[in-house]
This record gives sequence, C-alpha cells and structure tokens, in this order.
Amino acid sequence: MVEGNVHVVFGSGPLGKSTARALLSMGHKVRMINRSGKVEPAVEGAEVVASDAYDAEQNIANTRDAAAIYQCAQPHYHEWVEKFLPLQRAIQQAAEKNGARFIVAENLYMYQPFTGALREDAPLGPITRKGKVRARMAEEVLEAHASGRLNAAIGRASDFFGPEDFALTSFAILPAVKGKAVNLLGNADMPHTFTYIPDFGRLLATLGTRPEGLGQVWFAPSNPAITQNQFADLIAVELGRPVKRLVGGKWMLGLLGLFQKEIKETYEMLYEWEKPFVVDTSKAQNTFGLQPTPLKEALKTTLDWCKSLP
Repeated sequence: MVEGNVHVVFGSGPLGKSTARALLSMGHKVRMINRSGKVEPAVEGAEVVASDAYDAEQNIANTRDAAAIYQCAQPHYHEWVEKFLPLQRAIQQAAEKNGARFIVAENLYMYQPFTGALREDAPLGPITRKGKVRARMAEEVLEAHASGRLNAAIGRASDFFGPEDFALTSFAILPAVKGKAVNLLGNADMPHTFTYIPDFGRLLATLGTRPEGLGQVWFAPSNPAITQNQFADLIAVELGRPVKRLVGGKWMLGLLGLFQKEIKETYEMLYEWEKPFVVDTSKAQNTFGLQPTPLKEALKTTLDWCKSLP
C-alpha cells in the first residue's frame, strides 16, 4: 500500500490538540476525529471530522489516506475498564487495514510499583483495575507490531498539566488563580515527575514521523521530579502571593468518591502519590533531541491560560 499523506489524530482533548499542533508545525496535513466534528478552541489548519471512534468501519473510511494514526482518544475516566479496550481496538483496526503507522498515547499505570527511576523497559505488573486495562492495551499494540500486522510505537507520560487541561491542571493549578486552595494528593513532599502536555504532543508527532521509534516504548521528555509542595511554591512565585494547599489522602478520597465518579477512580491510583514517583525520560531526549519545556516557562503558560478562563 502506498503511504498516505495525512496524519490523523483521534481525540481532541489537550493531548490530541498538542499532537495536531506539533504535526502542523512540521508541515504535515492533519485530520482530527471526534464525536462532534468541532474543536474548541480551534486548531488552525487542521481538518476536523465527526465520527464514532468505536465504529471500526467508520475509522477505516476516515483514515484511508493516513500516513499515521495517533490514538489520543479515551472514554470518561470512570468508564475505562469497560470501554477503553474496545475503543482502541476499533482504531487499531483502521491502522492495520490501511497500513498507517499507529502511535498510541499511554500513561504509566501498567508498571508495577518501583524504586529509583522508572524506565521504559521496567517490568509491567499493574496493581489496579485501570492499570490492568492499560497493560492489556499496550500488549495488544506491541503484539500486532511484532507479528507484522502494523507498524506501531507507544508514547507514555507521567501525570501531565498544561493549557486546555481540565484534569490535573483544574484541581492542582487553576484553584490558585481563583484564590482557592490547590488540591494535592497523598504525600505532598514526595518527588514526582510531571509532564507538560505540549512536550507529550511533540513526542507523539516525532514517533509518527521518525521510523527509528517504531516497535518501542518512549517516555515523554519531562523536567526533573519535584514535590507537589515545591510545585505549589512555584505557582506562588508566579502569582506573587501565597498558595493555600489541601492534601487529599485515602480517607478524604474514599469519602468524596461516594459522590463523585472521577474521584472514586482516583482512589486506587493514590499509591503513585504516596512514595517517590520519578521517571527517567532520557531515552527520547537523547534519541530524538527532544527536551522538556523549562518548568518555569511551562507553568507561566499554563497559568496564563487559567487566567483567561471565565
């Protein structure tokens, strides 16, 4: 099959948009696929198509001219166990059918608890429901690559923040802009690696355009780990005023989880915030020359976005 000339991004959340913008900056044609056919704010230069990503036949039709397909779509957090694997399988079928590279965005839930610095080749050993789903999804992608059914690469990142993010950014950064307490988790004095979303998008775009990345797992370039309290201190410096903090432990998350589905799902992941969670991202940095956006710059851009919200 002759390689296509369009890079197709499934999902229009912050990572999908960052990936699309990175590809556009490289001079590639980009098509984004989501349910509504609209992206707000718009990604200038990208085509947007409304479609149901759970429908493999629609995915195949929408990617016939694709050079690469980027899997940045996901169900609601509380629906991962039931819906994530069928969603990715339907998108993967399109990559296999049309001969497009398949670039998958993942987190780090599939690894077993570790000490020291986590690297891409660390043993898998998920201890949570969502981690087991993530592990199975990754295994299916790498098995398909190994069997020759498709050319694939996986990009993984630690907890990420940045403009247009309504997850970590909304509870750990945005409240400070509004004069409220930021929400921290577990032990706020443990070092933790944070990833700036545009840096993750640049990694995925690189994997889709550099053949030496295929068949492997890559961690998104990230700044050295800092504690949540240090992160809050940096926010305070940028805002020029103290930042109040509220730390959620097992008891608090367990209680709030009775009323909020997303918080209930966060409870099983609390182990990542109770001990050091340090990620070594040197592989992608050394291989592709990608470097993380300096934390001060990334945080300022994120805070400027927070300030622009109504």
